[in-house]
This record gives sequence, C-alpha cells and structure tokens, in this order.
Amino acid sequence: MSAEFADCPGGRPPRALPLLTVSCAVLLNGENQVLVTDRPAGKDMAGLWEFPGGKVEPLESPEAALVRELEEELGIETTTACLSPCGFASHAYETVNLVLLAFAIRRWRGTPVPREGQRMQWVPVNGLFRLDMPPADRPLLGQIASIL
Repeated sequence: MSAEFADCPGGRPPRALPLLTVSCAVLLNGENQVLVTDRPAGKDMAGLWEFPGGKVEPLESPEAALVRELEEELGIETTTACLSPCGFASHAYETVNLVLLAFAIRRWRGTPVPREGQRMQWVPVNGLFRLDMPPADRPLLGQIASIL
C-alpha cells in the first residue's frame, strides 16, 4: 500500500471474490418504524436481524428483485415506483463480496407476514443501532437514520 493511503481506514482492498448483489427493503410504517426480520435457522448468520430482501437474479433489476422478494418473503405487493434508494453498503465476506442496495418503501398492499420461518418486528429507526445485525447491514444504519 502506498504511503499516501496509509492513513485511510479499512486497510487493503478485499481480495478478488464473486460479486453478489442484494436488494433490501427499509419498510416504514406510519409511526416511522422499520420492519426487520431475523435470519432463520439453517442459514448463515441465523438469528441476526436484517432488512427483508434478497439476491438480484441475472437480468433482473435491483428494484424488480426487491418487489419479487417482498412478495415471496412477506406476502406484500409493491411496485418499483414505490421504491426510493436510501443506502448502499459493500462487505467482503469469506467467500463473496456483497453489495447491498437499500430502498425505502412507505406504500405496499397487504400485511407483512413472515413466510420463511423468520421472526419479524417493527423497530424505531434509532432502535436499529441496538440490534445484532450482519456486518453488511450495519453501514446502512447511519445512512437510513440521516435520511429518515
């Protein structure tokens, strides 16, 4: 690493790994609370709280992926027009470089119901900082709090 970057936080750039793009929802109710779900047993990082969403499939936009994932995971319907970008994070895990794209959503149809064995809870925005979350989600918290 050159001397001019020696004082930059974060150290060396992550090693070359496959890139995984994930879209996640910052679902906001009328009381400015955010919906979080936990990672179910059997998945990596089981029990940690996260924003609902999932992987962007090949040839799928991040917005379309999130609309699809919300219907699959929570049984709610929304449209890409209801999604507002509100954060971005990148994290190098052991086997993948994860890029996490967050979208604020205030309008959807239906009541969120966990369909994949996960727990869920509505949390005030400032309460997000007290949750045990995956490393990739943590950088989103300040971004979300500053926007909302």
